[in-house]
Formats: sequence, structure tokens, C-alpha cells
Amino acid sequence: MDASFFIAGRLRFKGRIAMVSIAISYLVIIIAVSVSSGFRQEIRSGLSKLSGDVQLMPPTMNVLDAGHPIDEDASYMPYIREMDDVDAVLPVVYRAGIVKNGEDIHGIIIKGVPRDAGYIPDASPSDSVRLPVSIPSRLAEISGLKTGDRMLTYFVGEDIKARQFNVVSVHEAMVETDDRLVVYADMEDMQRINGWNPGQVSSIEILLKDNDEEDIVRNAEEAGTLVNAYSSDDDPSVIAVSSVSSYPQLFDWLDLIDFNVLFILVLMTIVAGFNMISGLLIMLFENISTIGLLKSLGMTDKAISKVFLSSSAVLVLKGMAAGNILALVFCFIQNTTHVLRLDPENYFVSYVPVNPDLATILASDVASFVIIMLLLLIPCLFISKVDPAETVRVK
Repeated sequence: MDASFFIAGRLRFKGRIAMVSIAISYLVIIIAVSVSSGFRQEIRSGLSKLSGDVQLMPPTMNVLDAGHPIDEDASYMPYIREMDDVDAVLPVVYRAGIVKNGEDIHGIIIKGVPRDAGYIPDASPSDSVRLPVSIPSRLAEISGLKTGDRMLTYFVGEDIKARQFNVVSVHEAMVETDDRLVVYADMEDMQRINGWNPGQVSSIEILLKDNDEEDIVRNAEEAGTLVNAYSSDDDPSVIAVSSVSSYPQLFDWLDLIDFNVLFILVLMTIVAGFNMISGLLIMLFENISTIGLLKSLGMTDKAISKVFLSSSAVLVLKGMAAGNILALVFCFIQNTTHVLRLDPENYFVSYVPVNPDLATILASDVASFVIIMLLLLIPCLFISKVDPAETVRVK
């Protein structure tokens, strides 16, 4: 057995305050990393559901214009579906409408999706409910509508059309403001309201397997290239637009969160490191005679430093374990109960999302541990200043 580790096992590091600081620092680090990952996951999955990661739309970029449908079976679609990163291709029909419930009137956007897409969970081809819709919780709140109610909706165009939709579910929407209330309906119902043929849609939304920002932009460029290369003369003109360009403010906000998390990680690591430096210095002063004795027995400064660094590393690992356990318990409780709520108008989600990604947590643990141990090399310089003749004599 290495003599340094043997001696370290018999030393007692009394820095309880330092260990508590380590635990709190790792608790904050892991929670910050998990919340950042949770926001990124929730917002990107919400954007995918709202408008897809990549959207093929008319050159006017106005999917609400019922006068410019595109073809869901265009010549380029087989090549789009064969793209490596494509998870699903969703044809949709958009239409602006006005909801009237008693004296309340609200503007909405109706998004017609295929029945098997899962946007209207209670609707299936065998349902007897006509014109089923899923409304956002914000619309339910301000209009008083609930599951089972009828929703009278007017569509303004060359002629004013009125339809009685049936509310079959209420969903939580991510980008949910009073001027952007998205109601999910059956695509076939919306095609009939627009007077379109079965193959005509407002846009085609492409959902990707990995919705990382760079992947979204790259796949949008690839989809645009395929459209230009394989479009026939009969196909309506379309352009490929990424969710990054459609919602730049959301991705900028995510980047800001990542920067804040990085700042928290560095700050907490430095705080924990300097608390450990203080604890190690106290330990060195308390064992100054031991250091002198070890030097007189022929141990080098490097070997003595290893003694105290080993003892410190055990303390750091204990604090890290405690902080990680507490953070994971918090993440489990928050994921289960959503006890910490947020204002969706400011944060886009109604609760604090947490996603404890084990790979990210492990990377944060390792990086922080390495930095703390490097900081602990500073007080170890004190060992070289100890004169064994003076310390042993004093003893």
C-alpha cells in the first residue's frame, strides 16, 4: 500500500463546513444543469408540436392564406421523407377563426392535423363526435369553455362560415398568448371548410429525431435543396423554413439560460474550491508537527502533499455525493408534482422543467472535481515552507 494513502486514512479532516459547502455547491450545480436541460427539452419539443422543426410553406410565408394551398404528395416528398434525420412528416391545414361563447369573442388559429397524429387524444376515426377539437388552456380560461362544450367558430373570407366544434380535450400550449391561441382540429374537417381537395394543405411540417439548433438549420437547408431539385412544373412553389428562423427569440433565450448555467457552474465551483482551500489550510496548520515529522523521516514534499490531497479528495467526494443525491431527489419531486410553478407568459412553460441528464451531470461532477483538486494545490505549497528542525523542536 502507498504510504501516503495509508497515512491519509488515519488523518481526520475536521472541515465539516467545507463539506457542507461542497454539498450545497453541487446541489446548485446539478439543479441548474437539470433546469437548463429541462427548459431546452420542453421548449424544443413544444416548438416541434407547434410548427414542426422544419416547415414547407408557400413563398408568401402566410400559412393562414386559404388561397395558396400546397400539395402534400408533391414530387419532392419521397426525398424529404428519406432524409436521415426525419422522424415524421405532418401535413397541416391552418385557418384563422373567431370563437364566440356568450358575449365573449376571441381570435384563434385552428391547426388541422391528421387524426392519428395524437394532437386530439380523445378523437379517433370511429368517434361519433363531429368536428372534434383540442383547445389550449388559456382559451379555456378566458372563454369558459371546457371538455364537452360546443365551440361556435366563425371563419371570415369571401363568405362568412360558422361551425359548431366539439371540445374533446384541453391541452397546455407552450407559446400561449391571447393573440396566438392554437386550436387543434381534424385536418379533413379543415380541408372541407377551406373548400380544398383532400391532397391540399397549408404547409408540411417536418419533425426531426434530434432537434438541436444546428441540426434544425442544416435539415432546413437540405429540405430546401431537395425541393428545388425534384419539384415538377405542376407542384406549387414552396420554401423550407426552420423553427430557428421562425422563433429566434426562443433560441436566443435558451442560449442565455445556458450562459447563466455556465456562470453558476463556474461560480459554485470556485466557492467550493476556496472553502476547501480554507479547510485544507486549517488542516495543515493543525498538523504542522506531523508534516515536520514526516519530512524528518525522509518523505518528500510531493508525498506529503499527496497525504493531505487524498484526505481532501475523500471529503470532496462525500460532499459531491450528498449534493447529487439531494439534487436528484429535488428533480424527482419536481417532475412528479410540478410544485414550482412559472408564469407561461414570461417563461413559455407553466412549471419549472427539469431533465436530469446523467451524462451532463457526470461531466459537471468530473469537471468541478478536477478544478477543486487543482485549486487545492495552492495550499499544498505551504508544505515546502515547513522546516522539520523547527517543528520537531517546538513539539
